[in-house]
Amino acid sequence: MDLLTLVAMVMVVTASGALAPGPLFFATIAHGSKSGAKSGLIFSLAHTIVEFSLVMALALGLITVANEPPIKLIIGGVGGAALLIFGALQIRDSFFSKFNVQQDKRGDAPSKNPLMLGLIFTGLNPYFIIWWLTLGTSLILEALAFASIAGVIIMYIAHVWMDYAWLTSIAYLAKKGTSVFGTRGYKALMIIFSGALIYYGLYFLFTSIL
Repeated sequence: MDLLTLVAMVMVVTASGALAPGPLFFATIAHGSKSGAKSGLIFSLAHTIVEFSLVMALALGLITVANEPPIKLIIGGVGGAALLIFGALQIRDSFFSKFNVQQDKRGDAPSKNPLMLGLIFTGLNPYFIIWWLTLGTSLILEALAFASIAGVIIMYIAHVWMDYAWLTSIAYLAKKGTSVFGTRGYKALMIIFSGALIYYGLYFLFTSIL
């Protein structure tokens, strides 16, 4: 796998986690309605502190066994299956769920420290942990095969900038009173990325078997 292919794959798979609503997402909306893009940057920084630590721990744990066929088979199989499941669920939600969250300026944003909230909502988010133990681990394995720890650093940079761009944009839109939910464009975007997840899920499954 070359650099451009790795980066493209990381960005598409990352979108499945970054765009999906969760505790950090809604906390960003709440604080963003008062503080704007600044709160999005703070939440992104908190998210990075927890996430980068987890990514490096996983990478260092895998580096000595990354080329072992049984490990590649297990991680590729689990990661591929997770991609298929997440992709299918997001497509279902895009068609059948109603996004009625309204971003406005009514009420006060929570007064708690956004950095601390970001650490808590990231570290204690089951979806986040499961994502990195399944989908994310497959990406780490690909990055290790590409350029060892340097590959993991490249992979993470390709991943994390999307978190900053997304959360900062959400906070900015919240300040402006603009909703990203309830729009056809958002649903269409989720369907497109979900379809890509299914493609990469099949890719991981086949490459781990062959």
